[in-house]
Amino acid sequence: MEKATFSFYKRGDITLPETLTIIPLKGDVLFPHLVLPLSLTGEELVKIVNESLSKNELIGFITLRYHGNAPKPNDLYDMGTAAKVVRVLESGPDSVTTLIEGIVRIKVIEYIQTEPYYRARVEEIREFTERSETVDVLMQSIKTLFKLSTMLGKTLPKDIISKIDDIYNPSVLADLVAIYLELPVDEKQKLLEITDPQKRLRIVFHYLNKEIHLKGVRGKIDEEVAKEMSKIEREYFLREQLKAIQKELGQEDPRREEINKFEEKIKEAKMPGEVEEVAIKELERLRDINPASAEYPVSRTYLDYLITIPWNKKTTDNLDILQAAKILNEDHYGLEKVKERILEFLAVHKLKEKLKGPILCFCGPPGTGKTSLGKSIARALGRKFVRISLGGIRDEAEIRGHRRTYVGALPGRIMQEICRAGYSNPVFMLDEIDKVGADFRGDPASALLEVLDPEQNSNFVDHYLDVSFDLSRVLFITTANILDTVHTALRDRMEVIYLPGYSEEEKLKIAQQFLIPKQVKENGLENHPIVFKDQAICKIIREYTREAGLRNLEREIASICRKVAKEIAAGEQITKEVTPESAEKFLGPRKFFYQVTDEEDRIGVVTGLAWTETGGDIIFVEASRMKGEKELTLTGQLGDVMQESAIAALSYVRSNAKRIGIDENFYDNSEIHIHIPAGAIPKDGPSAGITICMALISLLTGRYARREVALSGEITLTGTVLPVGGVKEKVLAAIRAGVTVIMLPLKNKEDFEEIDKEIRDKIRCVYIQKVDDAIGTVLIPK
Repeated sequence: MEKATFSFYKRGDITLPETLTIIPLKGDVLFPHLVLPLSLTGEELVKIVNESLSKNELIGFITLRYHGNAPKPNDLYDMGTAAKVVRVLESGPDSVTTLIEGIVRIKVIEYIQTEPYYRARVEEIREFTERSETVDVLMQSIKTLFKLSTMLGKTLPKDIISKIDDIYNPSVLADLVAIYLELPVDEKQKLLEITDPQKRLRIVFHYLNKEIHLKGVRGKIDEEVAKEMSKIEREYFLREQLKAIQKELGQEDPRREEINKFEEKIKEAKMPGEVEEVAIKELERLRDINPASAEYPVSRTYLDYLITIPWNKKTTDNLDILQAAKILNEDHYGLEKVKERILEFLAVHKLKEKLKGPILCFCGPPGTGKTSLGKSIARALGRKFVRISLGGIRDEAEIRGHRRTYVGALPGRIMQEICRAGYSNPVFMLDEIDKVGADFRGDPASALLEVLDPEQNSNFVDHYLDVSFDLSRVLFITTANILDTVHTALRDRMEVIYLPGYSEEEKLKIAQQFLIPKQVKENGLENHPIVFKDQAICKIIREYTREAGLRNLEREIASICRKVAKEIAAGEQITKEVTPESAEKFLGPRKFFYQVTDEEDRIGVVTGLAWTETGGDIIFVEASRMKGEKELTLTGQLGDVMQESAIAALSYVRSNAKRIGIDENFYDNSEIHIHIPAGAIPKDGPSAGITICMALISLLTGRYARREVALSGEITLTGTVLPVGGVKEKVLAAIRAGVTVIMLPLKNKEDFEEIDKEIRDKIRCVYIQKVDDAIGTVLIPK
C-alpha cells in the first residue's frame, strides 16, 4: 500500500447518487475514512478524475478478484467504497496522480455500462450499532494493542496515535485498524464486507493480537541472534589477542601446532599412496575451516581415523606347527578336525608368505566352545583377537559404516575393531552370523559378502572412510548354531566346520581339565582346593544336564563351588571331596531321567531321533485309531515337512497293507490320530518318516514297539529309506536318553563310522534300505 492517512470527514455535503462510475483497484482495498494517493493511466480515467474534482462527485472504487489486462464485471467484488477526489497531484494526457478519500461502503446492484469505462447502479451500506459494554471493552482493547504495536516497531503515521483516543465510533475504529493490518487483499475485502461493526471489531482484535504476538517472537529471535553474533565476534577478537600474546611469548598457535602434529602422524602412518593423498587433501581443508565451525570436528575426527588405522602394521605369525598344536591341545579337548585345519593353514603359510586368510565357520549347538576356540587360534598364531556379535544387527551401516554426510557418522564395526586391535591381521570373530536381521535400514548379511569374500576383501571400502583397506590378511572366523538362516551367497564364501557336541567321556575330561579349575579359581577356592570324583561328574552330566554343549554342566559345577565357598565363609565343616552323594546334597533332586529305559514298550508308540539347533534330541511318535470316516489327524505343532511325512507314511501302509499283514479296509471306517508329545514346541524336519510309519504299523498290527530302538530317516511311497543329516548329534542324544539300538539309512553308514569309536561302542547301529528292514527290529512278534 502507498502511504495513506486517515480522515474524520463527515459526508453531510455529498449525496450518494443512484449510479456511479466504477474504477477497479488492483492489489489494494479502499476503506471509508482512508485518504490514499492513487496513480491511474488512460485518457478516460484522467477525464473522470478531473470531472469528479470539478463537480464534487463521488467515484466507486472496487477491488479486482483476479488481475488481468481486460477485466470483466465478474472479475470485481460486489462491495467497495464510494470516494471523492480530494486533490490532483500530477496530471498528464494519459496519466494522473490523485488523492482520494473513502466516504461510505457501497454495493453494486447492476452494471449499466462497461465501455469505455464501468458505470453501475449502487446502494449505500448503512451500519447501525448499539453501544454496549462488550463494544466498549473491545474498542479499549484494540486501542491499547494498536499503541503497543508501535512500541514493537510497527510503522504508522505520526498523527494516528494522537487521534485514536478521539474515536468513539466502533465502525470507524475497526476500519482504521484494518487499514494498517498486514493482511492479504482477500482478507481485507472480507473485513470491508462485514456490515456489523461489533463483529468487525472482534475480527480486527484477533488479527491485531496475532500480529503483536508474532512481532514479539520475532523480536526475541532477533535479540538472541544479535547476542550470538556478539559472542562470536567477542571470541574472534579474544583469539586474535591470544595469538598476539603467544607471538610475543614465542609460543606457537595451538591450531597450527595441531595441524603440524597431523602432518607428522600422516608421514608416520605409512599409508598407501592413494590414502595419503586423501589425508593430505583433508588436512589442507582443515587448515581453511574455522575452528568454531561445525565442520571442523567432523574433519578432525576423519583424519584421526585415517591415522589410527594400522595400514601396514601387522603381527608376525608363529609358524612353529608343533608349538601351535601344543597350545590348541592345552586349550581344547577333542575337536580334531578344527585343530587339523588350523595346522594346515600354518603349514601353507610357512611355504607361501602372502597367504589370504581363510573364512572359517564354526557351526554347532550352544556351549560347544566355538567362541573360545577362536581365542585359542589367535593365541596359537600369535595374533590379536577381536570379536563382534552380529546377533540382532539390522542396520547395514553397522558393517559398512555411515557416510560422513550424516550427523554422528562413524566407521563400521569391522574397521573400528581393527583400529582397536592396532594390527591389520588379527583373528576376527563374527559371532552369531545366523542371527543377522534385515529391515528398511538394509541387509547386513549382504554387506558381509564383501567382507567375507577372499577375492573381494583386499579392497574393502568403508562408507565413512571412503578409501580401500586390505582385509585379505585378516583371519575371519564366524559362528552359527544352524546354517539354514544364513544367506546362501554368504554360506558359499565360508568353509564350514561342524562342532556336533560332546559325548559323556569328552564332557568328563573337559570338566576335569578346564571347567573345574576355572570355577575353583573364579569362586575363590584356590587356597581350599576341592576334588571332584569322576562318578560325581558323571552323575551331574546324566542327572542334572541334558545338552550337546557344556554351559549347564559348568553352571552346576559353579553352583557346587559356591556352596563350598559358603561353608568356608560360615566356618562350617568344609567339603574337600565331591562325591555322587554330596553332589546330590548340593544340587537337590535329579532334574532329568532316561526317557527310554524308564518307560515300557507300547503299541503305536515308537522312539525317533531329531536334530535341533541346540543339538540332538529324541521324540516319541504316538498313533491311535478310532471310529471315523477316512480321516487323518496330526497334532503336536508339526511343520509342513512332518505333515507331509505322515501323509506319505499312511499312504505307504495303505498300499502295502495286505503284504504287511494288515486288513486292507482298515481305513474305511477309521480315524487315525498321530501325535508327537510336547505339543507346545514346534517340530519340523525330513527325518521322521520312518518313525511315523513304524508307529502306524505297530498300531494296525497290534505288535508292541521296542522303546529302546530309535529310528531316523525319510521314506518314499515305494518304501525306500532316504539318508538324513546330524547323525552324530542324534547318536549322542540317543545315548543320553538310554537308547541301545539306532536304525539309520544305509547311505548314512559313513557318517556313523566317522564318529569316535568310544561313542560307537556304546550303541548298536542297524542300517536299513527299505521299510520292511525295520519291522523285525522295531516290532516285537505277537
